Amino acid sequence: MFIIILIIFMIISFGVSATLRNKFKKYSKIGIKSGLSGNEVAELMLRDHGIHDVRVTSVKGSLTDHYNPANKTVNLSEEVYYGRSAAAVAVAAHECGHAVQHATGYRALEMRSALVPIQNVSGRILNFVVLASIFGGAFLFSTFPFEWVLLIIIGCYLVLTLFSFITLPVEFNASNRALSWVSDRNIVDASEHSMAKDALKWAAMTYVVAAIGALVSLLYYLSIFLGSRD
Repeated sequence: MFIIILIIFMIISFGVSATLRNKFKKYSKIGIKSGLSGNEVAELMLRDHGIHDVRVTSVKGSLTDHYNPANKTVNLSEEVYYGRSAAAVAVAAHECGHAVQHATGYRALEMRSALVPIQNVSGRILNFVVLASIFGGAFLFSTFPFEWVLLIIIGCYLVLTLFSFITLPVEFNASNRALSWVSDRNIVDASEHSMAKDALKWAAMTYVVAAIGALVSLLYYLSIFLGSRD
């Protein structure tokens, strides 16, 4: 049953990612009337919120846009940095939304940032356990009790699930800040606003699918652990 659910989630995840890329590609071809680039929008949004210690940079890749709170940089992919479309504006403003969250001490972002190192360690441990189970299962389960291994997996998925669900309000809030600002600032008109909103909606859906997938995995291993104790 878990394999079936996993396959379903893989298909859903692939579909959401494909839809996001198609939406972004479609909206990237439609220029906005204000003529502003993603870089210009980002710089303007930061200034409007009194943020002067965050740099806007261009990075390689597609949909590689992100805000780095460690060095206070808004990193935009080249198609967003130089783009003058509804998609570019939406993504640039969204990433600046994270910078605004950071500057204003948005609680969910602070919690997410605190979990990042724990999440990274949990991911590495989980990968090690999976590989050890595949290539050295006999040694692993003869050395450590099966329940111990399950508890380690459950602990890792607990962290990953918590991280995924805390990410949701962070992403939705950044999008709401972005859409509100681009509208109030007349960066986009009504039709352009709809395209920007649609692009950000599908970007958020990738996080929703990831959060549900992590929860399903956690519940699966938890059910195995509880069943092994009966």
